[in-house]
Amino acid sequence: MVGLVSRGASKTALNKTLSSSYPEFDDFEQALLATKPDAVCISTYPDTHESYAIKSFEAGAHVFIEKPVADTVLGAQQVIDAASRCRKKLVVGYILRYHPSWEKFISISRTLGTPLVMRMNLNQQSHGYMWNVHRNLMDSLSPIVDCGVHYIDVMCQMTDAKPIRVSAIGARLTTDIPETNYNYGQLQLHFDDGSVGWYEAGWGPMVSQTAFFVKDVFGPRGSVSIVPQEAVKDGVSDSVEAHTKTESIRVHHADIDENNEFLKADEWIRLEDEPNHQDLCNREQLFFQKAIIEDLDLTK
Repeated sequence: MVGLVSRGASKTALNKTLSSSYPEFDDFEQALLATKPDAVCISTYPDTHESYAIKSFEAGAHVFIEKPVADTVLGAQQVIDAASRCRKKLVVGYILRYHPSWEKFISISRTLGTPLVMRMNLNQQSHGYMWNVHRNLMDSLSPIVDCGVHYIDVMCQMTDAKPIRVSAIGARLTTDIPETNYNYGQLQLHFDDGSVGWYEAGWGPMVSQTAFFVKDVFGPRGSVSIVPQEAVKDGVSDSVEAHTKTESIRVHHADIDENNEFLKADEWIRLEDEPNHQDLCNREQLFFQKAIIEDLDLTK
């Protein structure tokens, strides 16, 4: 570790948490010049992602960046182009790619036939500290952009097909965010294999906790669903730790007999010893390291 950068006091707090004395910087460009890092981790608000990433590549560093890559499609493409031009690795913080339970969920979904229907949401009744976090995020993007990137990535892995059409709805339920933004949204995706999916996300103290955690897929051969218990209790919808809890997976088989009765009972896969959020972050960084050292192809 060659340095910590933030415009506020979080860098000092992190040094204290780590019981370390890493050099601290208030200015990102100064930090790049002073430390000449091999790699940069960008965990800032999305409106800075594009500029910080491009500057890092041009300074000769590989980049791990929290999602989304940028706050516009054009900005994201410019980041990707910079990584290619500078011949550096770009890894995005799609944390569910490193979660064994989600890997299982995706694997089972691929056995259900085509097309798939994919239903997912994560509504958060945010309050206290998390409402401050969400309001800051909504200065530059909406909930379906911030969270939806995870689940669109999952849908693309499930179908291995290309999205060909997207539509969305949204509503602004608070005056605490810019007039141009909204704190509730739902998007619908159509894929070139006939699969469809929707994702819904809302943030704020007004958001309902009813059915706030839906992760469900069905195809011609049956369905698979994530069925958590602890993670859907009242008061935890805005808990970052709860968002990656899976706990159990339910698999339903569509096979029927001559009387249209099911041939198989539903299967329950109990998921023990799941990694916590920090464990998943560690796995992300190990993959980032591997991508650099082994020169992995990250184009897919």
